[in-house]
Amino acid sequence: MSSPLSTPNVPGSGAADSREQADPGLNAALTDAQAAGVDDPAVLQQCQVGPKAPDGGLPIGLGLSGMYCAACALTIESALQRVPGVRDVQVQGATQRARLVIDPARVRLSQLVRAVQGVGYRAWPDAGARQLGVRLQDQRKLLWRLLVAWFCMMQVMMVSTAQYVGGAQDISPDIWQLMNWSAWVLSLPVMLFSCGPFFSGAWAAIKHGRISMDAPVALGIAAMFGVSTGVTFGHAAWLGPDVYFDSLTMFVSFLLTGRWLESRAREKVTQSLESLSARLPEAVERAVGQDLDAAERVPLSALRLGDHVRVAVGQAFPGDGQVVRGETEVDESMLTGESRPVPRTPGQVVVAGSLNLSAPVWCRIERLGPDTRYQQIVNLVHQAMTEKPGWMRMADRFAGYFLWGVLLLALLGGLAWWWIDPSRIVWVVVSVLVVTCPCAFSLAAPSALLSAAGALARRGVLVRHLDAIDTLASVRTVLFDKTGTLSDARLRVQAVWWQGRVGTGVEVPAALLSTAGALAAQSQHPAAQALASLQRDGAQSWHEVKELAGQGLEAQAPDGRIWRLGAADWALAGQADLATSPWADARVWLAPLDGGSDEVLGFALDEQPRAEAAAALAELRAQGVDAAVLSGDQPERVQQFISQLGSPRVLSVLGAAVSPERKLELLRSRQEGGQVVAMVGDGINDAPVLASASVSFALDQGAALAQSQADFIVLGGRLTGVSQAVDISRRAMRIVRQNLVWSASYNAVCIPLALSGWLPPWLAGLGMALSSLAVVLNALRLGAEKHKVPASRA
Repeated sequence: MSSPLSTPNVPGSGAADSREQADPGLNAALTDAQAAGVDDPAVLQQCQVGPKAPDGGLPIGLGLSGMYCAACALTIESALQRVPGVRDVQVQGATQRARLVIDPARVRLSQLVRAVQGVGYRAWPDAGARQLGVRLQDQRKLLWRLLVAWFCMMQVMMVSTAQYVGGAQDISPDIWQLMNWSAWVLSLPVMLFSCGPFFSGAWAAIKHGRISMDAPVALGIAAMFGVSTGVTFGHAAWLGPDVYFDSLTMFVSFLLTGRWLESRAREKVTQSLESLSARLPEAVERAVGQDLDAAERVPLSALRLGDHVRVAVGQAFPGDGQVVRGETEVDESMLTGESRPVPRTPGQVVVAGSLNLSAPVWCRIERLGPDTRYQQIVNLVHQAMTEKPGWMRMADRFAGYFLWGVLLLALLGGLAWWWIDPSRIVWVVVSVLVVTCPCAFSLAAPSALLSAAGALARRGVLVRHLDAIDTLASVRTVLFDKTGTLSDARLRVQAVWWQGRVGTGVEVPAALLSTAGALAAQSQHPAAQALASLQRDGAQSWHEVKELAGQGLEAQAPDGRIWRLGAADWALAGQADLATSPWADARVWLAPLDGGSDEVLGFALDEQPRAEAAAALAELRAQGVDAAVLSGDQPERVQQFISQLGSPRVLSVLGAAVSPERKLELLRSRQEGGQVVAMVGDGINDAPVLASASVSFALDQGAALAQSQADFIVLGGRLTGVSQAVDISRRAMRIVRQNLVWSASYNAVCIPLALSGWLPPWLAGLGMALSSLAVVLNALRLGAEKHKVPASRA
């Protein structure tokens, strides 16, 4: 019997076997030397998949191998949770990955690898290239098992066909016995090699008090081979005259064929997600000192902030930075979903993971590793590949109980046939064990949700929580923040108010304008960013900076004075002679708390809708989704903005001039009315509403707090990603329902056939393999289908 940790050598796999001996986690036992290599701090940093939590919890990823069912995931989760210092574990069988939160002071990676090995599986620190290599190695081994099974099956069928055609009456007993011996010998490679994963998987689960989906298959195979062997060795008197070597080898061949095709299909789902997180170069050309005419080739891990690197055509930028020499075009589709090349010239910013398309350039590295936008995206992709919604975990546990029901049903069926026809007990029991195995059921949801996450990622929408896909499919109302979400984040100053004068040519003291710009630079709000360019004296050191949601900024200037920048009723609170806004068009006001009206500035800002805002709203309406705006801006400005979107029917006003608290009240009133409501925002003031919405979107340029509360991240501010997410989520849940209905229907039809003796074991194996393959192929349609916009509503 073969163990998943020590697969027999097969022709053509010598290179793989040598790697297996060298790589930690790929052989049967982790040696002390390998454990020391795995426990290297650099390896721990490599498999980190998110920022360290305030309580010290570190999220890491592990690559896994040898998993074939939901029970496998539960077995590995249980083993990892028993390691002291492990706080949370999620294992996703569809992508063969685990995501853990650990206390790095108490847990070593080698402990985790050994815990997984102890329950009969393989594990290693997560790395995309290595993960792909191991999966390909596993597929190659599976293919060898498949080829051996098919070759032996064809030889057994040649012997069995002669027995079927000639019959016992035309073949002498000694020749008949010789044929049985021939079939037995030809079945041995199938039992000892091809069936290895079934037996080892079943035994590993049983050792730890669990039952896996390999158990009924292994039991059925063992029963067929045991009875057939007994008959071959002369015990036909009480076992009956029939042998099942033909059914056995055919069943194993069909089952391995289905498992191999299924693994190929799942590989497509996994690679669609991994392709987003495997773009950084392994080595780069770094300038020697500050001399851009001399370069040395160094590994990516050797780069430091401030280094100058040369990025060749076709190469990815290794970190976030700034172009210092050369001009080129850059592909940022992975980061923004925008397929058109973006020009980059000296002084402009480039981001890690984007591809250089036109000409070599030199850039200065300003952010590396976890601080880059690229790594933040990779962390979200890893989270999507390992997360399991609560209802999916319940389905996995239900599959475990279902397996016990399968064994009980097979036992009862065998007892019934003991009285009906004892010679068909093995036939019936094996068919029931095989046909009821819930492989298709356990794959129904994960394959569809992961395929949906991959399809969304390719369209510039990252999924932070997989269960949000289910919720989004039911959404009928989407609420939008206006400023920075529906409107372009790049606002511009339209006019200035100072001492009663309004216009673009008002001569405002330069120091006052610079104060406004310096204070605005302390915030990421779009309105503040529009004023930040007014700063003239370089960076100023502000103290006690406070940003109040819906109000504005308050801070202490270097000279000790307190200034406010924000809404009129708040910023002008300290001005006795300006109790109300003296200029209705001003959106942002600057005023000191201890000064007069001669130091007060008002700014009118011009905002335009995002390029795709109108298209996104039209698509949502065509999908039967109502869109409404929640804004802290004045009602007249909100209405003026809506008029720029074209038809007022695509967007209604749920609230204008509302505080964050009022936004929350309006959202909850919709939810209390039974509506499933989505929220799209970008600012700090949107965070409470994003957290309370049924499902939420945040723009990637928005505040980190807003992104931390969102279920989806929209890259590049492309609002059509929202409507595409609704469309793909609906199709994903439709496919989940189709898969579940198919799985239930398959069992409802085939179980009675197996119990009645009309379904032979080989056909049961074929049906089980095809049912699992069908649900995976059905899920892959999400990646193949184009985004469709329904006909618009009247």
